[in-house]
Amino acid sequence: MPMDTTTIAADELRDLLDQRAPVTILDVRPNEERSEWAIPGSRHVDAYDALKAGDPDALATTELPVDQPVVTVCGAGKTSATAAEQLRARGVDARTLAGGMKAWSLAWNAAELPLAGSDATVVQVRRTGKGCLSYLVGSQGEAAVVDPALDSQVYVDLAHGYGWAVTHVLETHVHADHLSRSRLLAAHTGATLHLPVTDRVAFPYVPLRDGDVLDVGGATMRVLHTPGHTPESASYLLDPEALFTGDTLFLGGVGRPDLEASPEEARTWAHTLYRSLQRLLSLPPATLILPGHTNAPVAFNRAPLRAPLATVRDQVELLSANEEAFVEALLSRIPPTPPNHHRIVGLNEAGIFPEGDPTDLEAGANRCAVS
Repeated sequence: MPMDTTTIAADELRDLLDQRAPVTILDVRPNEERSEWAIPGSRHVDAYDALKAGDPDALATTELPVDQPVVTVCGAGKTSATAAEQLRARGVDARTLAGGMKAWSLAWNAAELPLAGSDATVVQVRRTGKGCLSYLVGSQGEAAVVDPALDSQVYVDLAHGYGWAVTHVLETHVHADHLSRSRLLAAHTGATLHLPVTDRVAFPYVPLRDGDVLDVGGATMRVLHTPGHTPESASYLLDPEALFTGDTLFLGGVGRPDLEASPEEARTWAHTLYRSLQRLLSLPPATLILPGHTNAPVAFNRAPLRAPLATVRDQVELLSANEEAFVEALLSRIPPTPPNHHRIVGLNEAGIFPEGDPTDLEAGANRCAVS
């Protein structure tokens, strides 16, 4: 069967970007879609309506490098296929991203984060197409995975490269924006599955309570109960050099308290979140904050997303407010809810990973943070 030279799969494009190969990515979506989420380093031309209308000159004035291939991108890969066809007619080596941004939502890259005061090495695994940040924490042949949001084999292969076996899988909370891969990873590796103690889920797990300490090789992870984003939310303090904050604290904002909550409950949880954040702010200023999400596409630059607690305190305006001002400001800035979050929460509580393409549920920008 001849090779398809008109499309490129998301995995293949991911590999090209990870290898720093020369490629031009041309995003032809409308401005409002582009502003929601984009591929790092991509160029943008709002040619969507013209392409849909069949305008043969939709990209006639778009200048492109002649010495590298071009990948065209839209939401689902159909309109960008027209764009690639027009470019090929001009002699450009152009292909379209199969499945578009929906398929790209599973793309990922990784960055290593050595810790001077810890026996552990941390690998930040960034689902750049969705904004999910998960972590591989390894020491002395063992590894823990925090908040896995990708296929199990990604973590197994990364761990194998360091000579680690995945022995623990941890969640910081029940997620609302993506399907948890924790049960799948634990089953795949035989690792112990841990969640913060909760009665929300309908499957067996080893509970983690405030103050518990989990050993990973020669490293330790201490559990800090930090409710507010959800009732069970926890953060994990590593050695204690770094803090995995889940959706409680981000580098540029804080968690939203309203998902799966009534307005009255959201206000209560906003107060609870304030107290949890005050607890985290009492940690040493040099503690590295490692959040569970980012609200911008993650570049393929192998540079970890992290910041000392002191820097985060300065960057996040809400952290300097008193409790009442914090609650009022937080509730007034709540972003739109993630698509399909009721369905995703229900599946995560049941421990069910549905058959078929997970991006049907997960596609869309990350909206977990309030800044």
